[in-house]
Amino acid sequence: MKANRKIIEINEELCNGCGECVPACAEGAIEIIDGKAKLVKDMFCDGLGACLGDCPTGALKIIEREADAFDEKAVHEYLKKTKAPVPSPFAPAQGGCPSMTLHSFASAAKKPTSKGAAEPSGSALSHWPVQIRLIPPTAPFLKDGDLLVAADCVPAAYADFHRDFLDGRVLLLGCPKFDDKAEYLKRFADIFRSNEIRSVKVLRMEVPCCSFLLPIVTEAAHQAGKDVPVEEVVITRRGTIDK
Repeated sequence: MKANRKIIEINEELCNGCGECVPACAEGAIEIIDGKAKLVKDMFCDGLGACLGDCPTGALKIIEREADAFDEKAVHEYLKKTKAPVPSPFAPAQGGCPSMTLHSFASAAKKPTSKGAAEPSGSALSHWPVQIRLIPPTAPFLKDGDLLVAADCVPAAYADFHRDFLDGRVLLLGCPKFDDKAEYLKRFADIFRSNEIRSVKVLRMEVPCCSFLLPIVTEAAHQAGKDVPVEEVVITRRGTIDK
């Protein structure tokens, strides 16, 4: 049933396709389509405006117009179908999901001293989020990036993960065993289409389930029509590099 109510409006002329509004909308009402933010369906938008503060260009605003009523049940079914996180009933009403808000920050990793002795390592992480499924293809930190596609067991196994692999790279972390491989393939293909990726390092464990990461990345680059240098490094269960 349609009624006059508050709902999001997106100015496509102002929208730069950065995707920061997408994770801010816990209902999944916004997607990036053809490089622009779009409202998926009126019934998915609750009109609270949690996405407003995440738009760097001011392309989003709340207006009042005739629209389908907000349908919470339809939202949950849609999120379940798309495998997006279902909003928690304990989450703040207008805050969205904090773990999905995009952030970029400077690396704090320490380099070896001039005498060759390594100083204590800091974090080399340059952005948030890090999970493959949570990073939109238009995230600004992907632009002209050198990617580190790592299986999520690697940081637990390899002691110097930040120092030896992460510094200077954009981390995409995931597990091809428990996540959807087809979803990974689509996500990486979209990333390659939307950005000029300079290189990709695939960092995986020696276990068989991890072996899917490399073919997913290479096939995604092929589907996107991009010739991107891809390197694979394998880590053993004991935390050493498999030669």
